[in-house]
Amino acid sequence: MMQSIGRMMAAYLSRGNPKNQSVETSALVAVLPALKRADVLLVEGNSKISQGIKYLTQSTWSHAALYIGDTLLPGSQGSPTPALIEADVHDGVRLVPVSRYASFHTRICRPVGLSDDDVDRLIAYAMQHLGHQYDLKNIIDLVRYLLPTPPVPQHWRRRMIALGSGDPTRAICSSLIAKAFQHVHYPILPEIEHIDRQDPRCIRCRDEILHIRHHSLFTPRDFDVSPFFQIIKPRIAAGFDPYRITWSHEPSAAPRE
Repeated sequence: MMQSIGRMMAAYLSRGNPKNQSVETSALVAVLPALKRADVLLVEGNSKISQGIKYLTQSTWSHAALYIGDTLLPGSQGSPTPALIEADVHDGVRLVPVSRYASFHTRICRPVGLSDDDVDRLIAYAMQHLGHQYDLKNIIDLVRYLLPTPPVPQHWRRRMIALGSGDPTRAICSSLIAKAFQHVHYPILPEIEHIDRQDPRCIRCRDEILHIRHHSLFTPRDFDVSPFFQIIKPRIAAGFDPYRITWSHEPSAAPRE
């Protein structure tokens, strides 16, 4: 019974609200050529659960998906399609075409220096989770998103993401992607410990020790602020030239009061 209630709530919370739709910053024709395998695509969603995630993480980004390149989507009989793998609270881990987010505000975050073998391993790890479903019997993970601005102290918000079922990967999409990058030992936002080097020849030298942060505590914004991911601007990558812009000489209409 609780599983059925959870599914109904998941469907309700995942429903998009056209009134909250953000404006795309780059058209799909510019985004597709800029994408490379293992890129993380961040999305500013417009559903109720998206609003909750954006509040808890204090970020524009409410969703993250991993670009895997061209593949044949389930149920498709055509040619391979540029695709993403993502974790959806209602449908579980699935493949979707990049075009699904054509009208959304997005950002491309790219890992740097990964070998082709590690990219293959990363994507293969994520693909192993296709079809995995959320355990919706415990609906605490979903109920908290019904409050648009719950009175939560800022230092508790990241922990709020991991409450509920006890399996944090069931609460937010970025956990699956974080686990995939940890599988190939690629850092996102590790906890950094500085230790003084015991070397008399270098009195002020310090070593950085990176500690792996638990995957359940990663959020979409972490890929944006990570010092280990490059932000890709599709229009700039396509060869933006400010001197080739055609400006209108007509003044813009004043906003209505």
